[in-house]
Amino acid sequence: MALGQNRKILQIVGYQNSGKTTLLERLIACATKQGVRVATIKHHGHGGVPQNDQTKDSTRHAEAGARITAVEGAGMLRLSIQQERWKLDDIVALYNIFPIDWLLIEGYKNEHYPKVVLLRTEADEILLQQLSNIVCVIYWHVQPTTDYPAFSIDETAQYLDFLMTEMRKD
Repeated sequence: MALGQNRKILQIVGYQNSGKTTLLERLIACATKQGVRVATIKHHGHGGVPQNDQTKDSTRHAEAGARITAVEGAGMLRLSIQQERWKLDDIVALYNIFPIDWLLIEGYKNEHYPKVVLLRTEADEILLQQLSNIVCVIYWHVQPTTDYPAFSIDETAQYLDFLMTEMRKD
């Protein structure tokens, strides 16, 4: 993909400990095995500037095969660029200079990009009414009542195949 061209973007969202990073690792590994150049952005949504020990998720993204990783929290983008506040669209724009095919985003629930929603508990289903651009749902225990494609967390091959197909669509 040429510099500055649009690339496929997908968000992975859910509450803390819902499996976002593990899902991203699996998707990154699957995509890179097929020659897809992947980059990631992680939202440190637990308050404050992400410390070096709090960048472990972006390190996991890199170990899975992501070419570029970043973590953002409280205005600190760990590519080590400091400004008052970072909007997701501004970070995405930075990535336009890199030759990547897919940009996978962990977090930023309320942004407008296509997203996978992880539901660990039945109470988490409220996200399905609050969020936009849902591509599919991955659930832990009880299958939600929804019109979106839904996969059990244990159906790894099925949801990875679905997501790879979705990301390859024009």
